[in-house]
Amino acid sequence: MFRIKTMNSISPAGIESLTARGCDVSADEVRPEALLLRSAELHGCEFNPELLAIGRAGAGYNNIPIPDCTEHGIVVFNSPGANAEAVKELELCSLVMASRDVLGSIGWVRGISGEGAAIPKLVEKGKSAFAGPELLGKTLGVIGLGAIGGLVANAAKGLGMKVYGCDPFITVEAAWGLSRSIEKAASYDEIFKTCDYITLHVPATKDTTGMINADTLSKMKDGVRIINLARAELVDSAALIEAVKSGKVAAYVTDFITDELVGVDERIICIPHLGASTEESEDKCAVMASRELIEYLENGNITHSVNFPDVSLPHNGDARICIMHRNVAGVLSKISTAVAEENVNIENMINRSRGNYAYTVVEIIGEIPDSVLEKLASIDSIIKIRVIK
Repeated sequence: MFRIKTMNSISPAGIESLTARGCDVSADEVRPEALLLRSAELHGCEFNPELLAIGRAGAGYNNIPIPDCTEHGIVVFNSPGANAEAVKELELCSLVMASRDVLGSIGWVRGISGEGAAIPKLVEKGKSAFAGPELLGKTLGVIGLGAIGGLVANAAKGLGMKVYGCDPFITVEAAWGLSRSIEKAASYDEIFKTCDYITLHVPATKDTTGMINADTLSKMKDGVRIINLARAELVDSAALIEAVKSGKVAAYVTDFITDELVGVDERIICIPHLGASTEESEDKCAVMASRELIEYLENGNITHSVNFPDVSLPHNGDARICIMHRNVAGVLSKISTAVAEENVNIENMINRSRGNYAYTVVEIIGEIPDSVLEKLASIDSIIKIRVIK
């Protein structure tokens, strides 16, 4: 039985996935072997030595101290794609809100309450202030064509938009899911220069942070409409506000609010992080994260980790040794030697790396003597060793 601590209110469907496998799931667990959370802030937290993994029921993981977790051999999982449908639907809503002042019109209607028989004439006279362009025939640039971006691109095509997509890191699986009519943009600059609408669907990294800034905004069409349902850090708020006030940007819709953006201009529409706020999305994210945790805890297999490589090996032997280590030359040879010197037979073995870190699973026939583990622990680059029987 594994001890799992929930750091937020988690969908019952996700909890059931864990308890069905005999896990003890509680918000009060003191020494958990895994954490399951949504948006709980973990920066500054001190992790107990028994902690093996963290499951994030959602795609973003800015609330988790990834470098610290990696150094302690704690695998961090997220659930990419589980909330894709929910975000896609909010994107379609955002495209309309960026085009016509739907929100402003609703507020205006509330203001004419009590006008009685005069309301029809007031409506006909006032509605033109909230008009805007149709989506049909306009160009949309989709930056990032992963699970969400791909759905958005296809849906926008269905609305009659001409869609350009750009993703230097697109996977084969994601490419297969795209409509053949999506135009491939050679660069972000091509999207900036040609598109009426631009939508962002990339993670916040050192390369993407601030990608929408004074320079890139200057390359865009006058009156461009920008949608950001990905991360606040992608956009330089000061530059964006200036572009809206000057008319360069006709509208900006974001699901990630910063203090600088709130109440500045009616053309800056701030949504309170509703992208994944559907019952279905919360269920799917929680179930996906729970299954990833179980597979790692029970078998040592990794899928959708954000800090260690994906590794999967059938558990056919008597036991397996799971080893987190630094990605340096000679480690695999040292691991093999440590096992062989104790006359232990290796049934199977797999190794994958991700940047400066790597993960090795050694499938063993027979018992694993303590001497093997002692020799492995003496290797300088080893971070964590775990035995699964």
